[in-house]
Amino acid sequence: MTEYERWLSTPLDDPDLTEELRSIEGKPEEINDRFYRDLEFGTGGLRGVLGAGTNRMNVYTVRKATQGLANYLIKHGKGKELSVAIAHDSRNKGVLFARESAAVLAANGIKAYLYPQLMPTPALSFAVRHLHCDAGICVTASHNPAKYNGYKAYGSDGCQVTEGMADGIMAAIEALDIFHDVKKIPFEEALKNGDAEYIGEETVSAFIDAVHAMSILPKPADNLKLVYTPLNGSGKMCVLRILDKIGVKDVTVVPEQSEPDGNFPTCPYPNPEIREALQKGLELCEKIQPDLLLATDPDCDRVGIAVNQHGEYILMTGNEVGILLLNFIAQCKKENGVLPKDPVAVTTIVSTDMVDDIAKDYGIEIRRVLTGFKYIGDQIASLEAEGHPERYLLGFEESYGYLSGGYVRDKDAVNGSMLICQMASYYKEKGMTLVDAISELYGKYGFYKNDLSNFAFEGEDGMKQMNAIMDGLRKDPPAEIAGVKVIGRSDYLLSVRTDGTEKTPISLPKSNVLEYRLESGSKLIVRPSGTEPKIKIYYSGKGKTKAESESIIASMKAAATALLGL
Repeated sequence: MTEYERWLSTPLDDPDLTEELRSIEGKPEEINDRFYRDLEFGTGGLRGVLGAGTNRMNVYTVRKATQGLANYLIKHGKGKELSVAIAHDSRNKGVLFARESAAVLAANGIKAYLYPQLMPTPALSFAVRHLHCDAGICVTASHNPAKYNGYKAYGSDGCQVTEGMADGIMAAIEALDIFHDVKKIPFEEALKNGDAEYIGEETVSAFIDAVHAMSILPKPADNLKLVYTPLNGSGKMCVLRILDKIGVKDVTVVPEQSEPDGNFPTCPYPNPEIREALQKGLELCEKIQPDLLLATDPDCDRVGIAVNQHGEYILMTGNEVGILLLNFIAQCKKENGVLPKDPVAVTTIVSTDMVDDIAKDYGIEIRRVLTGFKYIGDQIASLEAEGHPERYLLGFEESYGYLSGGYVRDKDAVNGSMLICQMASYYKEKGMTLVDAISELYGKYGFYKNDLSNFAFEGEDGMKQMNAIMDGLRKDPPAEIAGVKVIGRSDYLLSVRTDGTEKTPISLPKSNVLEYRLESGSKLIVRPSGTEPKIKIYYSGKGKTKAESESIIASMKAAATALLGL
């Protein structure tokens, strides 16, 4: 209440905030939700609901975060000239937050480079490296609902910040008063005196060229008919440019979702993982019958597809596309005699086990990392440091994130869109769709199926409930799930894997994730989301038939509520 009253009595720059604060007078629950904590700065930066308060995304929380970043960079910069690249997507307040971040950096003597138009998140990762910046900021909430915005922070390597850097920035943020300790000059003044500068077309073109350099097919993919939706986000310009470069000319953009709009009026949850977000695209597909529907999320780091299978549009999962891409890239490189020695592919602990079987056939080393593309980026950097960047073939997450090159250190839907279209073109020449291609792989390797459940927990009580659930699972681990015995457990927070009575260490960074391996060969993973107030449960099952694998997944999903004690 004290902090609420301080905000209410302070003349605020953004009149929307003052209006909101007045509207919740006398509503203790509303006040508490906005002020019971500060937004936490982690490896994913900040993410929260737009609005007034310390637990909201607004100009004050953004400025405070940027001042914390500036203090951290100055402390560790050893007197060198510092610079930071900044980008934003179509989110509400995105332009404002990007400019305010630049204004705070400029006031601290740090050069700010801003994209003058909305750009994909991977283009920010590229700019950090291309312009030799010390850090990066991308104003985005990725695929969250419209009421959210966020602030992703990047290190000088173009990866999202490490745990150590995030902790250091968080400590610097916590030492600040949100109103009195933040330096700032007007953005226009920063531009005028050269402390802020817009990023030019040269960098944009260099990014597109870097994506195109990862092209797999030497011939144009001009046999493909496409419907594309940027979901009112930042992907349109870059995706259309890369499609043009690889020869995809027959592209229809979904008109209702073509232009940037942070309210996402036709897809309230703009996530290409879910059918509802693709509904407008699917309706257009019914009319013009393309080979493929392509959808990128608002910050264009994830891409989802629907495939024309005899007139019906089949949505493919992130795991299925990852499997197809790994097989396609390895097969094409092998056919052309350019598959590198000791090739490496990187995926996450929650992604499908089917990649292991495919990798074995091509002699590919699979490296599994924690959820978060920065960990895939670390593996790319490791291969580069060893002098063998050519060994890296592909990194992918089950959540529709893909990257086939080292030019950025984040998932890239521009790159993913190019690869998917080239792959669809390749199989179309053979008289096959991508659905035919995955069916062929299932027939060869077995029916691996994966699914995901989300359990939402809103507000302060929700956070406590999530913590209590994870604590309860650690104190009293299940002996069976869905009637099947648990034969192994992995606790990524305690860094220990237990099989029977034998315990072995896990050599990955600590993370609040629990994994259960069942006697049937199935697997279930419990993980609180790092970006939303929810617990995610990942299911993995393999059967002799499609029906059997789906039955295994269904039984685990049915047992999930009891597992969480809900």
